[in-house]
Amino acid sequence: MPPLLETRLIRISIACGPQEVYDFVSNPANLPRWASGLGTSIKNVDGKWIADTQNGLIEIRFAPRNDLGVLDQYITLPTGAVIYVPLRVIPNGSGSELTFTLFRQPDMTDQKFQEDAEWVLRDLTKLRDILEQGGDRQT
Repeated sequence: MPPLLETRLIRISIACGPQEVYDFVSNPANLPRWASGLGTSIKNVDGKWIADTQNGLIEIRFAPRNDLGVLDQYITLPTGAVIYVPLRVIPNGSGSELTFTLFRQPDMTDQKFQEDAEWVLRDLTKLRDILEQGGDRQT
């Protein structure tokens, strides 16, 4: 059995309702607008979402649509390795709380883990800014 991986929860509050956040984030076509780590383009090829990244093509599989705010992603790297990305949106007053669980990958240095956490926070901040400025209406 593989060892437990260290995790870091990265959260951001968004002044939009959870359904609005869910609808935007669950649309794979929106990823290039806010998830810079997943490349600059994504397309649906034979029912699979393929993103072009600086390290090659990756496949991104999404949790089925649901009423629970689960937005999990499974990212298949060019090497064939799969990275699980738990992502949740929950109500927070008149807005939402979006929580991203970052897993520290095996052999990842402290510095790289910190850099990845900072990258995720930048992406979530960009997502918040898009949603709060009404950018979700462009989907």
